[in-house]
Amino acid sequence: MKTSGVSLGLFNAPVLCLFWLTKHSVDSVQLSAPEVVTGAYGGSVTVSCQYDSQFRDYTKYWCKGSIYELCDIVVRTPRRQQKGTSSIADDKEAGVFTVTITSLTASDDDMYWCVIARSGRNIFSGVKLSVSNTVITTTTTTATTIPEQDEISWWATLRWILFILMLCCLVSTHIAEWRITAAGKIRRHQQLQFQTSVVESHR
Repeated sequence: MKTSGVSLGLFNAPVLCLFWLTKHSVDSVQLSAPEVVTGAYGGSVTVSCQYDSQFRDYTKYWCKGSIYELCDIVVRTPRRQQKGTSSIADDKEAGVFTVTITSLTASDDDMYWCVIARSGRNIFSGVKLSVSNTVITTTTTTATTIPEQDEISWWATLRWILFILMLCCLVSTHIAEWRITAAGKIRRHQQLQFQTSVVESHR
C-alpha cells in the first residue's frame, strides 16, 4: 500500500509538469509580448501585444504590478483609450494591441501585463519595463521592442526538451513500479514454495 502511494506521487509529478508546459505553450501561442522593454527617462515606449485572431473582439487591457493577480489596470480597450501618459489601441485586423507610455519617469519602471479578458481564466503575458537614467528632451522618440525570433525559438526548444524529460520520467516511474510489483510476486512465490517444501518434509 505504501509502495502504491509513492508510485502514485511519482506518477502525478510528471503529469502536473507536463500539464503546465502544455498550458504555457498554448498561452504563448495565443498571446505574445516582449519580456523586457527599455525606455529613457522623459522619453516614450511602445509595447506590441500580439494575439490569436479568435480573440479579436475580446477586451484587452494593460495592467501594472509585480504579481498579475494583484495588478492594477492602467488602460483597456475596446476603443482607443488614454489615461494620463498611457494609451492603448487595438488593431483587430493585424491581431495586435499596442500600449504607449510617454514622458517616462522612475515610477514607470515596473512589471506590466498584456491581458486578454475572457470567461474563466484570462490570458496574460508579462512585460518588464526598465526606465534608464538617460534624459530625453523630446517625447516623439518611440522605442519599440518586439520578441526576437531567436528568443522565441530558444524557448520553444527548451519546452520540448522539458517535455521529453518529463516523458522519460513518466516512463521510468512505470518501469520502477513494474519492477517492484514483479519482485513482490517473486518473493511471494518463493515463500509459497518454501512453505510447501517445509510441509512436505514433515510428512
